[in-house]
Amino acid sequence: MLVVAEGNGSYGSSSRMSNNINLNKNPDSSISISKMDLIIPFSPDVPCDNNGQRMWWAFLASSMVTFFGGLFIILLWRTLKYLWTVCCHCNIKHKEAQKVNNPMNSQADGPPKNPNDKDDAPASEVGWMTSVKDWAGVMISAQTLTGRVLVVLVFALSIGALGIYFIDSSDPIESCQNFYKDFTLQIDMAFNVFFLLYFGLRFIAANDKLWFWLEVNSVVDFFTVPPVFVSVYLNRSWLGLRFLRALRLIQFSEILQFLNILKTSNSIKLVNLCSIFISTWLTAAGFIHLVENSGDPWENFQNSQPLSYWECVYLLMVTMSTVGYGDVYARTTLGRLFMVFFILGGLAMFASYVPEIIELIGNRKKYGGSYSAVNGRKHIVVCGHITLESVSNFLKDFLHKDRDDVNVEIVFLHNISPNLELEALFKRHFTQVEFYQGSVLNPHDLARVKIESADACLILANKYCADPDAEDASNIMRVISIKNYHPKIRIITQMLQYHNKAHLLNIPSWNWKEGDDAICLAELKAGFIAQSCLAQGLSTMLANLFSMRSYIKIEEDTWQKYYLEGVANEMYTEYLSSAFVGLSFPTVCELCYVKLKLLLIAVEYKSEQRESRSRKRILINPGNHVKMQEGTLGFFIASDAKEVKRAFFYCKACHDDITDPKRIKKCGCKRIEDEHPSTLSPKKKQRNGGMRNSPNCSPKMMRHDPLLIPGNEQIENMDANVKRYDSTGMFHWCPSKDIEKVILTRSEASMTVLSGHVVVCIFGDVTSALVGLRNLVMPLRASNFHYHELKPIVFVGSLDYLRREWETLHNFPKVSILPGTPLSRADLRAVNINLCDMCVILSANQNNIDDASLQDKECILATLNIKSMQFDDSIGVLQANSQGFTPPGMDRSSPDNSPVHGLVRQASITTGSNIPIITELAKPGKLLPLVSFSQEKNSGTNIQMITELVNDSNVQFLDQDDDDDPDTELYLTQPFACGTAFAISVLDSLMSATYFNDNILTLIRTLVTGGATPELEGLLAEENALRGGYSTPQTLANRDRCRVAQLALYDGPFADLGDGGCYGDLFCKALKTYNMLCFGIYRLRDAHLSSSSQCTKRYVITNPPYEFELVPTDLIFCLMQFDHNAGQSRASLSHSSHSSHSSSKKSSSVHSIPATNRQNRSSKAREARDKQNATRMNRMGPEKRWFTDEAENAYPRNIQIKPMSTHMANQVNQYKSTSSLIPPIREVEDEC
Repeated sequence: MLVVAEGNGSYGSSSRMSNNINLNKNPDSSISISKMDLIIPFSPDVPCDNNGQRMWWAFLASSMVTFFGGLFIILLWRTLKYLWTVCCHCNIKHKEAQKVNNPMNSQADGPPKNPNDKDDAPASEVGWMTSVKDWAGVMISAQTLTGRVLVVLVFALSIGALGIYFIDSSDPIESCQNFYKDFTLQIDMAFNVFFLLYFGLRFIAANDKLWFWLEVNSVVDFFTVPPVFVSVYLNRSWLGLRFLRALRLIQFSEILQFLNILKTSNSIKLVNLCSIFISTWLTAAGFIHLVENSGDPWENFQNSQPLSYWECVYLLMVTMSTVGYGDVYARTTLGRLFMVFFILGGLAMFASYVPEIIELIGNRKKYGGSYSAVNGRKHIVVCGHITLESVSNFLKDFLHKDRDDVNVEIVFLHNISPNLELEALFKRHFTQVEFYQGSVLNPHDLARVKIESADACLILANKYCADPDAEDASNIMRVISIKNYHPKIRIITQMLQYHNKAHLLNIPSWNWKEGDDAICLAELKAGFIAQSCLAQGLSTMLANLFSMRSYIKIEEDTWQKYYLEGVANEMYTEYLSSAFVGLSFPTVCELCYVKLKLLLIAVEYKSEQRESRSRKRILINPGNHVKMQEGTLGFFIASDAKEVKRAFFYCKACHDDITDPKRIKKCGCKRIEDEHPSTLSPKKKQRNGGMRNSPNCSPKMMRHDPLLIPGNEQIENMDANVKRYDSTGMFHWCPSKDIEKVILTRSEASMTVLSGHVVVCIFGDVTSALVGLRNLVMPLRASNFHYHELKPIVFVGSLDYLRREWETLHNFPKVSILPGTPLSRADLRAVNINLCDMCVILSANQNNIDDASLQDKECILATLNIKSMQFDDSIGVLQANSQGFTPPGMDRSSPDNSPVHGLVRQASITTGSNIPIITELAKPGKLLPLVSFSQEKNSGTNIQMITELVNDSNVQFLDQDDDDDPDTELYLTQPFACGTAFAISVLDSLMSATYFNDNILTLIRTLVTGGATPELEGLLAEENALRGGYSTPQTLANRDRCRVAQLALYDGPFADLGDGGCYGDLFCKALKTYNMLCFGIYRLRDAHLSSSSQCTKRYVITNPPYEFELVPTDLIFCLMQFDHNAGQSRASLSHSSHSSHSSSKKSSSVHSIPATNRQNRSSKAREARDKQNATRMNRMGPEKRWFTDEAENAYPRNIQIKPMSTHMANQVNQYKSTSSLIPPIREVEDEC
């Protein structure tokens, strides 16, 4: 039976309450209740008050008694303690006064006691209390694992108690409940027992009990824990003040910090603001829910209204926001009074907290998440200089379609959020690219991008920065941070300055054997330019080989058609099939080219010597002494990675009679490869370190024995008292020279008829960043050139700048300096720029200008200045003679004057834009064209030069007669295709190429640096200079390595193939006969035209097909073997070594003449040349001394030079094509 009240008041909003309460008066009720009595719903099943009278005061009284009772006890204890302290203090002072007045009595009573001394019993009691207090403090302070678990558990149970309140809020405010049958009451009772125990710990650990009693958490416990025990005793439940548990949410940020979830200040602040706002909101809603559903006590609770808890939450929100729709409002006086005060504080909190919360959320990093690794897919981390240009260039090459196994996800990490253009680029590649904002210097950010599971980390450098050293220092710090976080990660970093590479060696975990690589842009840029000095166009060919470029088909018969066919070739690696085992390198190379349509240029060699067993070497065109063994890694030039698979699948039994290379696929024969652990693709094997330590994965190489050097060169080279090479034997060396000894004045340079030299025009001053000229000189001073083959180098530029570079150049021979400016035509004429083999134009001031279009202004102006220069006609004839034209009276049958000996011009067999002259003169009846061509030679447009550019778009200004679109990519422009322009941006592709195959970088460095080794880098890191070494068999053996040259077809042993022959026939003949490996053509731009053209521009064709038709004017890129017999004896290389510089153009093609005839002819030629040199010396008289390395023979400044007649000069120049009246440098060194 239910007892109900008279009136319209209701006590809840739930369906259960609406079913249990009858709002109408029941006159038949057996229980008569007065109007002012308070009733609650009850049931006979629950032992509760049969009258249904409210007892909310009992629940509230339990909380009040607990709070005020405890507060009274604390205050009473403090009062008593204070009184006791005061009394004890007064007593002590009284005793001290008595002792002062009666000192004899005090001595009789015994020794005086220290007032601070205490009895033993209290001392032991205080120690016990202190230990308990410390233990309780540790338990609640989260300093230990147990304490953290306890704190987190208390918070979780508080939220659980709040959840029970939310459930019970749908019931009446007060109702009869049986503790043994009500499950929620039992759970709430268990929670509060735990809270009571935790309250006791907090009370024991508190230093100030009074402040502890007034804390928010203590107040929450006072008004939530005691009412639960009253509920069990009275068998009734009162919702009461249980909503105060929402105040525990304020500690939410502390809990997250304990769990190490919140680490940043912004996140902590955001959680704090949100927790305070939400806890205040929920607590205020609970109070409104209590008073509105109960009514005012002085109104006998008759003015209550049924509101659910969530309606009260809604009411508080519209109140705080000052919206106030009016659909829900407070009716009770208590509720309205509370709203008056709450709207003041709530509005202030809403107006301050909400905007700050929105600001923190808005300022939250858009790219601040963490990378989620995908199973079965690798990922790399790219950091450093992240811009639209650097990222687009990197992605274009890394994600190129020619790579057949790019199953790698790219994760970019940068501390600055991307702009709209870069963000759009990331979205276009969203399936393979992700961006995260952060710094690699922060371990937290490294953990976000999962650096420990990354396959590699690539660091990009800002190539256009004003301070290269600072940029390198930043990248080195990135390497240190990454290696410190994960020492085993593979790092590929870009470095701007060569000398900064030494700092990487100081990092303990840096290990190039495990794949760590530093791509030095200055070193490679200078190396590419230096190789162009030896074979013009090689820089373009190499840049195209390691860059991924798509094939662009052109139907028209233009030079772009053949150039783009070569551009589609790239460098690949693949393990050779067992069918090649036992064959020599030239045999395998010919078989791959003819049968498989692949160009094999090098193999990987691992030394079998015990002391260097872990060192790998790459042998480029090694020769017949290298025999292939199982697992030999080959380096191929091909247009697609799938084509290179033919070398791995080739089987002599199955594929010997196949003519179509596309049909060469994996056969069913029982092959060793099937059991060999090289079934992965070559790039994967390189990335995974496959076969790195396999002893059988390298070819067997016959050791080079210096005792087998033909002739007497070995005896001469073994002179232990003379140092001619550096300690590694890789470069020519001379004792350090003072810069004053190599400086030429303009008048001295004018009297020095320079020819066949390299002119380096350098822009820079005392404040410019160093470009690293040593990296340019080292390839030109490689030891695989004989001394007389070295091209003299003349630097034209600011002496202040060159003094800063001289410290790294003073150990190289044949180097001189002309102080001046490359924009001065007088300086350029003084160094005979029209007779040079190559003119290099560099600038050290490029990165000091903000406007990208003006960064190359100096180089462009110098280039246009040289091209507009005009020279005398006689000089053109002299240059024609230097290129191979034999003047009247000279014996062409002599080996020194033979066109075959003229095959090689110093390091190259022939080069330059003057080949049309050579071609016409080499054929009978072609003398008339000499006049027109020699007249054209008067123009500076025919001077071979290479210009360094920073901004790719500036290439359009180098050639005024080309038709390149300004928006054309660099590799499609005519200056780049001709090898006359080089931009550092082409080196960006090396990052991707090195990641997919770490051997590619080693091959490129071997080709362009002249033989730089890790040992040499370590030496330069220690001393910053080359160190001379004695000629030992070990160092001399290092000379026996391949070099790049250019083979002319106008005359010589290949003249029969030059007119309409096939490139494949030339390839096979050169390989079989001379061990020369051909890999490209340097062709005149208009050679495809039927009409004769006077244009001397050439372009590069990489790896032409077998049937490619040759023309007589073609120059062939080839890899030549070192020739031990090409050196001259010491007797002929005294002072005449410079004056007979023309021999440098004749010495390297010794393969075309038998050794016996060559020796006889060379001896006769030397005698004739010595006589000519003596005649010249007599003509010059004592007025002029020759430059030597010795200080006492240095050029005197006070010498009067008699002028020479024009007729005499022309006569002398006519009969010595590349000799000079006065040596171009201040030393004469013997050649070994």
